[in-house]
Amino acid sequence: MKDQILYEDNHLLIINKKVGQLVQGDKTGDESLLDSIKNFIKIRDAKPGNVFLGLVHRIDRPTSGLVIYAKTSKALSRLTQMVKNREIKKTYWAVVAKELIPQEQRLVHYLKKNEKNNKAIVFPKATDGAKEAILTYHVIKSLDNYLLLEIDLETGRHHQIRAQLSKIGIPIKGDLKYGSPRSNPDGGINLHARKLEFIHPVTKERIEVVAPVPQNEAIWRACEDS
Repeated sequence: MKDQILYEDNHLLIINKKVGQLVQGDKTGDESLLDSIKNFIKIRDAKPGNVFLGLVHRIDRPTSGLVIYAKTSKALSRLTQMVKNREIKKTYWAVVAKELIPQEQRLVHYLKKNEKNNKAIVFPKATDGAKEAILTYHVIKSLDNYLLLEIDLETGRHHQIRAQLSKIGIPIKGDLKYGSPRSNPDGGINLHARKLEFIHPVTKERIEVVAPVPQNEAIWRACEDS
């Protein structure tokens, strides 16, 4: 756990999540990062009582990268509001099939969550029950069979990046749910929450954290060599 903590102070903690880890408990009953971190802090700091830890935002189980947890109720409240106000800048990396696409593009769609299959349905224009989803991608590296995209999110919708990229014909590598032809050996997808930038909710310092990509996959290592 210690090697996954990229930033920590008295108010918050930022983790580099591994593929397959749950950010918080769900119906699977598998141990979550929330519980693991609580246990880690309790032992490390020799805390006699319960450890307070609140999840500020989520990333999907098959993805990797940065997740913020709050260590105080004040920080949790302020950070949650910052997420709603889009005051936390989130940058992702995604590996997609090498197709002829613009080097840079702003995508605007409307997404509606299908609860039955836990999938986002993408619409090209405003539709009842669908929420606006906006992102901008840049191609930052060309590999033999893939492209590495850097993605800036303007909104934070369910499966947004996965669904929007699939809609324009470039599903994320390993993402069977959204059209990738093959799964990855670890069951994950090549989507990585790469960077977070925000003003600290208590100290008001500017925070910027960058997460190294998973080192167990050659394609990610090739991306980071850029």
